Amino acid sequence: MSCENIATLWPDAEDEEDFDLVARDEEALGPGVRTLLDRLGVPGAPARFPTGSLPVYAIGDVVLKLYPPVHAEERPVEAGVLAAVHGRLPVPTPGVHASGEFEGWGYVLMDRLPGEPLSRAWPRLTDAERDGIAEQLGEGIAALHAVAPPAIEEWWPQDWDEFVADQVAGCAGRHRALGLAPAWAAQIPDFLASVRLTAPAVLLHTEIMDEHLLVRDGRLTGLVDFEPAMRGAAEYDFVGPAVFLARGDTRVYGRMVRAYGIRPDADLRRRLMAWTLLHYYSNLPAFLERMPAPVEPTFDALAERWFAM
Repeated sequence: MSCENIATLWPDAEDEEDFDLVARDEEALGPGVRTLLDRLGVPGAPARFPTGSLPVYAIGDVVLKLYPPVHAEERPVEAGVLAAVHGRLPVPTPGVHASGEFEGWGYVLMDRLPGEPLSRAWPRLTDAERDGIAEQLGEGIAALHAVAPPAIEEWWPQDWDEFVADQVAGCAGRHRALGLAPAWAAQIPDFLASVRLTAPAVLLHTEIMDEHLLVRDGRLTGLVDFEPAMRGAAEYDFVGPAVFLARGDTRVYGRMVRAYGIRPDADLRRRLMAWTLLHYYSNLPAFLERMPAPVEPTFDALAERWFAM
């Protein structure tokens, strides 16, 4: 292959601005995808999944996920965590067939799991099916947290306590920048100062939500998208299911938490509210629009409403 061909396989994506311009440009990505699949010996035409921040393609019974240079550090995390958890959870996860770099872009070739996104199936599910999924998910999260984190070089954040301290320090400012009302933002420092958040670090998925769960016949058939995995406090993983799955359904959320093995109480609800504020991808103004309103505009009231079980 000539240097000229190599240079044009992938578009520039050294920073977020460059990647945003080409993230969904299949004319730009297509040559690299097809050449990489040929190198990996994967026959068939790739079909791009419509959602997701990174390019992901289905080819028969496998999935190819790409990591542009600006997200290069996410590839070893996803590959390493998938290898560590495969076959060890009650919720299936993809097995890894190959992982590496090809002309500056990272890739992971993995199993394609059956089922459809839970976000699409949820409105059709019966209450009994929703309860069963909540319990299966709680057991799955507990099993995930019991897996020893794999050894991954330069895995961010390397120091969980330092990460939490940074999140606390900038919390009110981040949410104000996202459009949070001043009356809510002013309460954040005192509320966080009143909650004790120290806990042992475990293996976290960090984005357990309906888009990352697959379901078929009323049962979970897959948990995917491990590139933002971290090592930290177990309760950090309870934020996604509350906001993007239960959405204020106290029965569903309570079944998940109890299946995990935790007895809920007021202190737990306040800690979960704190982790919701501190989550790396938190957007409290958006959450306030999608979640039920509290009886009064305080974080204690919000904790009681969103995390009641």
